[in-house]
Amino acid sequence: MADLRIERVAGEASLQDWRHVHNVIVPPDALTLDEVRERAGRHLLDVARLGDELVGCMTVRRPTADAPSVATVIARILPAHRGQGFGSALYAHGLAEARALVPAPDSIETIVLGSNEDGLRFARSRGFEESERYVLPGATVPYVHLRRSAAATNT
Repeated sequence: MADLRIERVAGEASLQDWRHVHNVIVPPDALTLDEVRERAGRHLLDVARLGDELVGCMTVRRPTADAPSVATVIARILPAHRGQGFGSALYAHGLAEARALVPAPDSIETIVLGSNEDGLRFARSRGFEESERYVLPGATVPYVHLRRSAAATNT
C-alpha cells in the first residue's frame, strides 16, 4: 500500500484520469471533460495511483445550503484493483478531508450506483445506512444514497 499515491486533480491529465475512472464506474452518468472541470471548481477531486497505474478516483462534496451539516465522500476503484485495500485507503483519505472541512460536517454521505454490489457492500461495512434511492429520468438503475455519522470511528 506504500506505493499508493492520492493526488488532488490539477491539470488536464489528472482531469482526464478522474473522468475515466468515473465514467467506467458510473456509465449511466458519463461526464464530459467540461463537466469534470466544473466539478473540480465545486468539489475536492483526487486520483489514486499505484506507481504510474491509475487505480481510482475520489470526490469530496462540501456541505451545501440545502444540507449544511452533510459532506459527501465517494471513493471509486477500478474493478481490476478492488479487494486489495485501495478503496479503504482512498475512502479514509476522503473521510479525513471531509472531517477537516470548516464547519465540520455532522454526517457523511456516499452515493453508489445500485448495480455496484461491491460499492454497496463496502459502504455498509463502514457503517453507512441507506437514506434514499432514486432513478434518474430515462435510466433504469437506481442511485443509492447512504449516510453515517461523521464521528463514527469505523473508516
